[in-house]
Amino acid sequence: MSSNSNVNLSLDLKNNYQKYTNQIFNKLNISADSFPKISSKPLRIYDSIELFAGAGGLALGLDRAGINHILLNEFNKSACETLKQNMPNWNVLCDDVSNIDFIQYKDKIDILTGGFPCQAFSYAGKNLGFEDTRGTLFFEFARAIKEIQPKIVMGENVKGLLTHDNGKTIQIMNNVLNDLGYEMLEPKVLKAIFHKVPQKRERLILIAIKKEYFGKVQFKWPNPYTKIYTMKDALKAGDLFDADVPKSDGQKYPSRKKEIMQMVPAGGYWRDLPINIQKEYMKNSFYLGGGKTGMARRISWDEPCLTLTCSPAQKQTERCHPIETRPLTIREYARIQTFPDSWQFVGSITSQYKQIGNAVPVNLAYEIGKSLIDILNQIEKIKNN
Repeated sequence: MSSNSNVNLSLDLKNNYQKYTNQIFNKLNISADSFPKISSKPLRIYDSIELFAGAGGLALGLDRAGINHILLNEFNKSACETLKQNMPNWNVLCDDVSNIDFIQYKDKIDILTGGFPCQAFSYAGKNLGFEDTRGTLFFEFARAIKEIQPKIVMGENVKGLLTHDNGKTIQIMNNVLNDLGYEMLEPKVLKAIFHKVPQKRERLILIAIKKEYFGKVQFKWPNPYTKIYTMKDALKAGDLFDADVPKSDGQKYPSRKKEIMQMVPAGGYWRDLPINIQKEYMKNSFYLGGGKTGMARRISWDEPCLTLTCSPAQKQTERCHPIETRPLTIREYARIQTFPDSWQFVGSITSQYKQIGNAVPVNLAYEIGKSLIDILNQIEKIKNN
């Protein structure tokens, strides 16, 4: 894996993100002028294919940046309908990726993207290649690379991929990309709060460049904003949205849980409850170690939301509204992921929460899209010289 990057903001941030914002940038002695300029106006139309597209967070962000989607593939029927309903002009193929023949797109696609699931490989040796990953969704992603031969590959995943199976999983991926003719940059964890997302969310981004261009171009990671957005920015009219969040459906608390959650202050969690209520709510977990800060957690207005999961009312990852005693609604979830209010989700309430919770935040995807356009512009200049 190669290093080809600009300033790295791999910071261990404390809980009060808003309080520490200015201190972070002052400590690093950096300003907006200290970051590389990103040329985000496309020199021509750049075409992409996205696999495992989900509800469209990544696709929408890249589209806003100016990238043209030739094909989006998703297996989940509700997510497919979400994509089709919101973007009827997109070519959405709802099918198992293993059924798709990508040969027709060879040398016609600039970018291949996808958020493939994190899966272990069955292996007997250390230097595994393409065929050794067969049976996993990464194999299908790699097969698409092999058949399409895009100039740039972008994968996104949870940051746990870096340490998955003691680091063997990411190493095998690197081996496969190398065998296919691509040089993978050092993977980078992007913190969404630095990219106009009111959420403490992290995503691992993998960038691979076709070897014929590697060393001639530089990938510039998205530049951070120096403002941290909060729950108030997400749900109220302001810089991020023109109006307050619209009303929508959402999960409900059982009566006793609602009584308990009413005792939790904004920004608080189970340790803010009376000791007898702590024991009642936590049960055996009360006596175990660890902070368990997601349990009985009420988000406050003046902090970014905790990372959204596939449900706002799971006991381990509670996401309670700042002042109303209820889980965050569908539209509130979507706002925190920076989806526009016009983006409608299809399926059951459970399915909608899952689609949103699994998405790449739209604003983060937009910033990644600008970086992808920048490197494609560099490639385009090489080809034209």
